[in-house]
Amino acid sequence: MILSPDSVARFAAMLGDRSRAAMCLALMDGRAWTAGELARHAGIAPPTASEHLNQLVQAGLLAEERQGRHRYLRLASPDVARLLEDLAVAAGQPAPTRSLHAVRAAEDLAAARTCYDHLAGALGVWLFDAMVAGGLFNTADGLVLTTAGRSWFTDLAGPDALRPPRSRPLARACLDWTERKPHLAGALGAVLHQQLVSRSWVRPGRDSRAVRLTPEGELAIAELLGAELPSLCATKPASPI
Repeated sequence: MILSPDSVARFAAMLGDRSRAAMCLALMDGRAWTAGELARHAGIAPPTASEHLNQLVQAGLLAEERQGRHRYLRLASPDVARLLEDLAVAAGQPAPTRSLHAVRAAEDLAAARTCYDHLAGALGVWLFDAMVAGGLFNTADGLVLTTAGRSWFTDLAGPDALRPPRSRPLARACLDWTERKPHLAGALGAVLHQQLVSRSWVRPGRDSRAVRLTPEGELAIAELLGAELPSLCATKPASPI
């Protein structure tokens, strides 16, 4: 495939606008948002948001569906989420925040958050490190699920956990933009996140990508992986942002 400078420039321009970038980053929580919710999040008028969202859908960054009078938007694919996370890593740390609320919200996100449909932040990185240390993954030549890892995920979520869609890798190391170390992405990253939420070991934040590890979850995950979680992962209830 021959890359065109013009097409690359047009694609990059989609995220070069602050409002469009804000709406895409909001969708990194893996949920579908209404156009009105995204407009309020970006601080722009609904007609302006609708125009931006149309452009993002046409560019293939977002997908939409309609239910009655409501229009719901989500990231078009895990690849788009990966692109946004990679851009966040390349952009570096944000400018220091001044308000107590902003500082608390940033701390919550750094401790534990979703990166599309998998876990990130200090919690996500710790989980990945614990699984590698426990022999579930081999990182000597890329990221490879071991025999022990296959049994572990099968016990956790059933045999379907090892049958990802053809368009998605089974497991992938995703560089975390706050920790600068990898967390687990791919189909197994999504499976792990779903299982922890369904067991109420991790609870989603309200209006935020931040998640909270419950006391029951802290004990259960430590037992499941045979390692003690650092206190940084046992976060306070997430602050809405």
